[in-house]
Amino acid sequence: MIKSLETPQAELLKSGIKAPVQETLLTPRFYTTDFDAVAKMDFSAHEAELRAVVEELRADYNRHHFVRDEEFKQSWDHIQGEKRRAFIDFLERSCTSEFSGFLLFKELSRRLKDSNPLLSDAFNFLARDEARHAGFLNKSMADFNLSLDLSYLTKSRTYTFFPPEWIIYTVYLSEKIGYWRYILVFRHMQAHPEYQVYPLFRKFESWCQDENRHGDFFKALLRSQPRLWNNWRSRLWVRFFLLTVFATHTMTVFERADFYEAIGIHPRKYNNQVIAETNKTAARAFPLILNTDHPEFFWRLEQCSENNLKLIALKNSDRPKIVKFFQKIPLVMGIIWQMLKVYLMKPIDAESIRETVR
Repeated sequence: MIKSLETPQAELLKSGIKAPVQETLLTPRFYTTDFDAVAKMDFSAHEAELRAVVEELRADYNRHHFVRDEEFKQSWDHIQGEKRRAFIDFLERSCTSEFSGFLLFKELSRRLKDSNPLLSDAFNFLARDEARHAGFLNKSMADFNLSLDLSYLTKSRTYTFFPPEWIIYTVYLSEKIGYWRYILVFRHMQAHPEYQVYPLFRKFESWCQDENRHGDFFKALLRSQPRLWNNWRSRLWVRFFLLTVFATHTMTVFERADFYEAIGIHPRKYNNQVIAETNKTAARAFPLILNTDHPEFFWRLEQCSENNLKLIALKNSDRPKIVKFFQKIPLVMGIIWQMLKVYLMKPIDAESIRETVR
């Protein structure tokens, strides 16, 4: 069994309304960008592909999918203790992440309405999907007698500024890794129905197709901008974003290992498969991918996770602040060192293998 931290008891803003989790490097973030710079970007090189993806988004294949059928209409009080807390934590983080996407896409749609109607439509459809996902997750939280006040979340969260290029890199990766996270859980539940403890998991197959289409849209944006993939600077940035997304995913999965074990998923195997599959998928868009077959690749990511768990335990301890400060330094430096070692591993040239990538 992989050691993880016990999920803390939920703090409430008021009866039935959960206080948002404290913001950390691992909690889903809210983003803003230079909207004028996006409006000035030339996407004409891949306009045909963009239009094709937008038409798929317009078709809204999942418009009838997110329905709370009879299976939801029962008491879930039999799910108690750490399992209940871990599941609520999973729902909250997922809801916050989807809602973050909704806010960014909605603002992009509004800002691009006059300058680029095609992109405005696309971001409006993306916002529609993300809002639908967030609402469905929030209603699932309500089954456990809690929910998020999304309007409060909008006003209270810190917004991180990313330039448009970083937004394209990170959203592409987050959508594609989201696809693999959802589809692997769905396949696991199909193979092991005894772990189907809650009907939300049955929705994941079609749900993840939304993530896939969103990723395809951002792939078209990325490939339409040669400076994001055809020079040495872009190759360095691609390595950085692949590494940070994979390291963050590893730390998050191991921090919440109890949740995955509760639904019969081995956290290490799940994490490794999600990362390996996402890395392969990224070869369709990025000029390079990481070498996940390197014998030290996953071991070093897990060392990051070990240090992260120690940091959290240190933060929650009753030691004096000055002691915490000095004990924190080697743990943070350890994470940076392990990530640097992974970053310096020789990557795989995706441009040369793209014809073989399905």
